[in-house]
Amino acid sequence: MFVKGQRTGFGSNRVCSATIAILALAVTACGGDSGAPTPTPTPAPSPTPSPSPTPTPSPTPIPLAQRVTAATATAQSTTNACGPIEPFYWEVGDKSARLASGSVQSGGGAPVYTAASVMSIASASKWIYAAYIVQRRQGRLTDDDIKFLTFRSGYTNFSNCLPGQTVDECVAYQQNGVHSDFTDGKFSYGGGHMEKHASVNGLGALDNAGLAAEIQSQLGADIKLAYSQPQLAGGIYMSADAYGVFLRKILSGSLLMNAALGTDAVCTNPTTCPAGEAVNTPIPTSESYHYSIGHWVEDDPVNGDGAFDSAGAFGFYPWIDASKTWYGVIARKDDNETGNGFHSAQCGQLIRKAWISGASQ
Repeated sequence: MFVKGQRTGFGSNRVCSATIAILALAVTACGGDSGAPTPTPTPAPSPTPSPSPTPTPSPTPIPLAQRVTAATATAQSTTNACGPIEPFYWEVGDKSARLASGSVQSGGGAPVYTAASVMSIASASKWIYAAYIVQRRQGRLTDDDIKFLTFRSGYTNFSNCLPGQTVDECVAYQQNGVHSDFTDGKFSYGGGHMEKHASVNGLGALDNAGLAAEIQSQLGADIKLAYSQPQLAGGIYMSADAYGVFLRKILSGSLLMNAALGTDAVCTNPTTCPAGEAVNTPIPTSESYHYSIGHWVEDDPVNGDGAFDSAGAFGFYPWIDASKTWYGVIARKDDNETGNGFHSAQCGQLIRKAWISGASQ
């Protein structure tokens, strides 16, 4: 039996022992029993932070009014490439709307071209047929499609169609459907590729009216067009206004040609392409473009800006810029035009540059 005093003494001894142990640890932690105060360590200086890089300011957007002024001055100039092609109509826009336009006249009773003027667009038809095929295939072209639409099919004996013919009748006319082993696999600009392609892809029985309806079934009835002959590569009559609708639908992505722009492009200049890749081109050989799905890529290493176009023989020149932001049209019909609309293209390139830079050319 424990007595009360013994129980208290036992507890006191335990407290003292614990206290002594704590004091001993404290003395040890202080560096022994010298009693000298422990100096406070001096913290290392913080490194001086590197200065933040000066942010690159975003380029100041070019006001629309400045673009319009620059493009208009360029189109109306008589001292640049636009002067010699008067009269003509021009316009520039984006995916939503026409943003600037004008009719440039040369006087002397010359025709007045406007957005509503209907004319032969010649080879500008090629872009429309190619867009029709891309839409019909839902963007998934076959190898044969690509070969025909980049003009390497070997059907290079084409002359023309007669107005009342069907597509099949045109293919059978003269030498239009004769295949050339020599040109097969090589770029050779001409209408036979698209004519034969249409014939073997279910369009053979169609005449002018039937072709227009079929093209619109894929591209939309809002693209107003008509055929003067059943020639897919060059038979369309339409206005700049209607072609502008087509280009806006490409820019907006409602037509799948947006993703096809510039794809599967082939070398076209016989004087600069690797041997055996190109036979003939309508573009002066001072310029080296590539050819994509029914349209040109303006990627000449010296003068090109990467735009896409489908210039026509009489001077109708539609384009989309390399960034797929802007489109433009030059509309004119000149039976004496040479180089497949090359002169219209030279003017259109200046208008495009003026629009994008905001500075007249």
